[in-house]
Amino acid sequence: MPARSPALAYLLLTLTSLFWSGNFVVARATHAAIPPLALSFGRWAIALAILLPFASARAWRDRALLRAQWGRVVLLGAIGIAGFNSLAYAGLHFTSATNAVLTNSFIPILILPLGALFLREPFSVRQALGVLISFWGVMTIFSHGELSRLLALDLNRGDLLLLLAALDWAVYTLLLRRLDPRIDRFGLLLTITAIGLVCIAPFAGWEWLSGARVAPSWGNLATFLYVGIFPSVLAYLFYNYGVARVGPAQAGSFIHLMPVFGTLLAMAFLGERFEWFHALGMAGIFAGLLLGSLQPRALAQPETKSP
Repeated sequence: MPARSPALAYLLLTLTSLFWSGNFVVARATHAAIPPLALSFGRWAIALAILLPFASARAWRDRALLRAQWGRVVLLGAIGIAGFNSLAYAGLHFTSATNAVLTNSFIPILILPLGALFLREPFSVRQALGVLISFWGVMTIFSHGELSRLLALDLNRGDLLLLLAALDWAVYTLLLRRLDPRIDRFGLLLTITAIGLVCIAPFAGWEWLSGARVAPSWGNLATFLYVGIFPSVLAYLFYNYGVARVGPAQAGSFIHLMPVFGTLLAMAFLGERFEWFHALGMAGIFAGLLLGSLQPRALAQPETKSP
């Protein structure tokens, strides 16, 4: 029997990167109408409602395995669901979607020093140089290519929040590496989504009490539906299919489409300009990735959550 064509897998993996890029653009487009913690909570509440019918039985079946690694599972929910999204959405209230997707590209290289520090994974001089070059690329974007701004630490707080979000996701990825592989990933996603919602809830409540409310409108409803369905559930399903069909290496490489999609979407729908310092910073980030010879599987591995 002839082998099936991987064309469908490639299409779905491309859509995955498109959906994740759209998440940043939509969050930036609605930043004046939807507070960040409300968006983060609403996103995962919708995802939880979608996942419950077909993932709850899997989570219940693996309850002993989940309980055996309860500390790691709680951290995955707190860091991966609550932390990353809340920090990213908060950052997008102060900076551009273009900066957000380019900063997201820095995540794979962040995993290298953190893996060496906490997991004692090998870390070569070439990889260290790659980290420094990529970090230079990020700082070039944040400083708009102006050394004086960098020296004066005159950086946008939104960019700094996005850098914290990138650090958050890198830690999340490292936590995933030591997770029991017998745990069903749909059941895990449901479990950490529920944990993340519990973590977000008090902060979203504080945000609401402080007067930051979501006005009822069709546009806001569409935003919640998009972030709750496309980057949270569909992208996860598409990515898993791609990994199963073409392998983690090829599937992971499609994440490199995010800066392209994100920049184009930001230019088309937000009127953002792609400046020379964006190009220079992007070149630095990817030069660092290339120099460090980062394997595609070391990318953010969104097996249980989407950016």
